[in-house]
Amino acid sequence: MNRPADASASISPAAAAAAVVARPGLVSHWDFQDPAGSPRVAQGPHAYALREGAGPVARVSPTAGGVFGPHAAELRAGDFLFIPRAECPALDLTAQLTVVAWVQRHRKPEVQCEAIAGMWDETRRQRHYALFLDLRIHQAGDNVAAHVSRTGGPTPGYPWCMDAAIGASYVDYFRWHCVAMTYDFQSARAYLDGTLDARPGFNPYAYPGGLHRAGPDGADFTVGAVHRGGEMGNGFVGRLGGLAIYDRALAPTELAELAALTPGFPTTPLTRPPVLV
Repeated sequence: MNRPADASASISPAAAAAAVVARPGLVSHWDFQDPAGSPRVAQGPHAYALREGAGPVARVSPTAGGVFGPHAAELRAGDFLFIPRAECPALDLTAQLTVVAWVQRHRKPEVQCEAIAGMWDETRRQRHYALFLDLRIHQAGDNVAAHVSRTGGPTPGYPWCMDAAIGASYVDYFRWHCVAMTYDFQSARAYLDGTLDARPGFNPYAYPGGLHRAGPDGADFTVGAVHRGGEMGNGFVGRLGGLAIYDRALAPTELAELAALTPGFPTTPLTRPPVLV
């Protein structure tokens, strides 16, 4: 794809949103322009409303900027958004899916992974799919991860689920990144800024046969955290500029096009800085 050095600079927020919504297979797209204290209502075929789970989720000022408009959601420690299972049946995806999110990391949680979005309830053994950062399994950390489960419970022989596509690249702080996962009934894949972040043996991650089918008893859809250990945790701390869910596995070229909507795209790779706390 031939684009100028900062392709996003020439794309208006409205045109960027239209590019996400018009893509075939969209379930819902949240642009996070809604004010704190109100539901975040999706664009697209399913206007699902994300609720605040632990008090108001802040909205950054126009001077800070977002991705699909002047604002973005600012998730602080303990913040999360959710949709009850019964209110979002089209997000119960078991054969193919794509989760795309535009994020800025701001703080590394202590001894926790960072959940971005998905249907993933470890407490009730209702794991389905979820996009993570910093999954901390298989000698990984600070990478994009596509967590998947066909049983809802831990991987046999382990205390937790070990099934995930995990990238190789470090996701740095205080810059917008487009992170994504796909599943195509055969394999899970993790993408960073529109590129398959290949890692031998783990990205792509072979996982044929589909994902957990729990029907109405399955997990809620959560953003910024997941339920584990009897409470919400694995919190993401930072800004969320956009979130889109598709009911098919987008092609690499499509993910590259969506990544090009990111402010400042393409980012220049950085060497790993000291851990921020």
